[in-house]
Amino acid sequence: MILGRILGWLFAALALLQLGGDLLDLVASGTFTPEPLGQVLYELHAPSLNLAQALVQRYLHPAIWDPGIQTVLLWPAFLCLGLIAALLLVLFRRRAPRRRRGMFRN
Repeated sequence: MILGRILGWLFAALALLQLGGDLLDLVASGTFTPEPLGQVLYELHAPSLNLAQALVQRYLHPAIWDPGIQTVLLWPAFLCLGLIAALLLVLFRRRAPRRRRGMFRN
């Protein structure tokens, strides 16, 4: 549970860093052009992105990559990272302890 929350906050920090970089580009160029997720992944490690494409198209189905994953790779990176962070933080949130209901209550 704690690992999921830590990963959620890590993805939230990465999303904020990416948004900060995009905002710095806005100040420098005057236009807001957020960096797509695919470009960020390609700059980090291009062979793994190419391998993922080959594996999905060969072993799953080519239609999963072309309209599905390719569309997500064109979304802004800060948005994708923020969505992952929100999902992890909601799934692994702290829950209130359950009250025991029984025949004998204190």
